[in-house]
Amino acid sequence: MSKKFYIKTFGCQMNFNDSERLRGLLRSIGYEPANTWEEADLIILNTCTVREKPDQKVLSHLGEYKKIKEKNPNALIAVAGCLAQRAGWELVQKAPVIDIMFSSFNMHQLPELINQAQAGYKAIAILDEPPPDEDKIWEFPTERDNPYCAYVTVMKGCDKRCTYCVVPATRGRERSRSLESILEEVKRLTDEGVREIHLLGQNVTAWGRDLPEPVPFSELLYRVSQIPGVERIRFTTGHPKDLTDDVIEAMAEIPQVCNALHLPFQAGSDRILALMDRGYTKEEYLEKIRKLKEKVKGIALSTDVIVGFPTETEEDFEETLDVLKKVRFEQVFSFKFSPRPGTPAANMEGQLPDEVKTERMRRLLELQKSILSEIAKSYEGTVQEVLVEEEKDGKLIGRTSTNKWATLSGSPELLGKIVRIKVTKASPFNLEGEILEVVK
Repeated sequence: MSKKFYIKTFGCQMNFNDSERLRGLLRSIGYEPANTWEEADLIILNTCTVREKPDQKVLSHLGEYKKIKEKNPNALIAVAGCLAQRAGWELVQKAPVIDIMFSSFNMHQLPELINQAQAGYKAIAILDEPPPDEDKIWEFPTERDNPYCAYVTVMKGCDKRCTYCVVPATRGRERSRSLESILEEVKRLTDEGVREIHLLGQNVTAWGRDLPEPVPFSELLYRVSQIPGVERIRFTTGHPKDLTDDVIEAMAEIPQVCNALHLPFQAGSDRILALMDRGYTKEEYLEKIRKLKEKVKGIALSTDVIVGFPTETEEDFEETLDVLKKVRFEQVFSFKFSPRPGTPAANMEGQLPDEVKTERMRRLLELQKSILSEIAKSYEGTVQEVLVEEEKDGKLIGRTSTNKWATLSGSPELLGKIVRIKVTKASPFNLEGEILEVVK
């Protein structure tokens, strides 16, 4: 009887892609997925540590999962990802129930770590830097939830030094995957029926700069678009400094590149941006947005915002609200500043009380809600192209090129097809529409 695994994933799309690879790796050594953690022989928490809240959630889940040892003493509990990399043995001391620990650097070593844990040892493998054989993970199959859209990690790590961010410490320096390896994976995915490719990296638009012979990210977009079967391309997440004119031109020229982009601005105040060490000003960010809107018609923008960074004044916060008003993002991921251990911002003077952060967050969400309502109305009556991704409760669900979810009536035979719809009703987070025709 085969052993079963259960993976709980926190955090960003990179983590979800890592979990897809872990699933494929575990399948290759004879494990099968469990429906619930209670029936698993191996539980993996793939963690995030960008903010304090995910850390707390992981400890809470570990407290719950340790009950599995009562009915299955041989069951193993593993912690992977960014919290594992940052906390290491400190986390094991807080939660002795952990049997295995590894980070994104050495996911490929999981079979060996399982063997160690089964022999009765604590299998803790936290490395200070990526091992020479890190690329082995690309050799393993990926098990995806979505048969039509696939994440493809093109680089790991980040060389930026934003003062609030733990990513350089948990994911390491920027390491670009070779162009050949990426194109081979994309070709394999399209042969399996994938139609949308989502390129991932902590700083995806910096891809290629560290290769033995540097290649611009725009070239990667062109090369991926030339592979037969690639109908859509998205990429996440880029830093504003690395969104160069050639990338904007490629977005405008390549039909498959979706007219949607996630571009974090984090704060609107130049003073706060300097304290964050973001490397651009508010006006420089807005100039990038102006170029995007001019070149990529109908582009939908999303962003990240930090509220309540140390010393943020009311005037600073008003500058952040001004960026929201000027850009009119279709999605905003907003977070109250959370001091992360080991980052310069954690020890800055002028830490704001939580009630100030909460009040400013309330105002930001209120403004964004009104902007979203206006944007939603602008969708009504328009014609959009939707890639149909799933059927749920008798309805078809898919996404527009602008990354809006759409609910449609139609036959399950349309799964995996791109259809043209007329939007009959729009809310801030969903469109309803009538199918006009199948595009491809």
